[in-house]
Amino acid sequence: MSFTVRAITLDLDDTLWPFAPIGARIDQVLYEWMLEHSPATAAMFPVAAMRELRERSFRENPHLHHDLSALRRLTLAEALQASGASLDLLEPAYEAFYAARNQVEFYPDAVDALARIAAKVPVAAVSNGNADLERIGLMQHFAFQLGSRDHGYAKPHPSIFHAACQRLGCGHGEVLHVGDHVEMDVAGAARAGLRTCWINRTGEAWSHPELEPDLHFDTLTALADWLDAHLAC
Repeated sequence: MSFTVRAITLDLDDTLWPFAPIGARIDQVLYEWMLEHSPATAAMFPVAAMRELRERSFRENPHLHHDLSALRRLTLAEALQASGASLDLLEPAYEAFYAARNQVEFYPDAVDALARIAAKVPVAAVSNGNADLERIGLMQHFAFQLGSRDHGYAKPHPSIFHAACQRLGCGHGEVLHVGDHVEMDVAGAARAGLRTCWINRTGEAWSHPELEPDLHFDTLTALADWLDAHLAC
């Protein structure tokens, strides 16, 4: 398939690195932090109970689904208050969480492939998550990072894709959105008028009933190879 690609928007979690190990590390780091700084909170909210509290907060606050940092602070505040701990611990606890959240383990191909892609076209990070590319050490490969928290709407809402295109100075159909999630990334970007690339590292069958991605690869390296060949032509 051949089409114009003037810029790329790129998902982060489960595209450049797997999120599951990060989530498990966060749970353990927060529990150990509470053990040291608020034992009563740790006793009332061990790992499983804190996870349940976080999931309940997510269900009960749909107006915050675009802002995972606010939801995390809400969860921590509820845990501290329920266990009789001081809310002065909220921000230090959040910082312990955020440091662990930004300790990522890249997919083996991700960094080299990203550097190759960014050398060809501008790349913008478009994510619903709250990763910090400066902390992670990847910001040099990106034109900018646009998160749902700052934008006010999360993928698959079309406005976050359109905002990225506007900042890139490109028409919607000139931008290729790359990500792992069938609905949030591929379907959302396609409905917003962008070209789409599904990074399917797990070998899943395509399941969307209405549309298909323009491109489908199992690694980011394969996309870099396609881009090299496409731009050479």
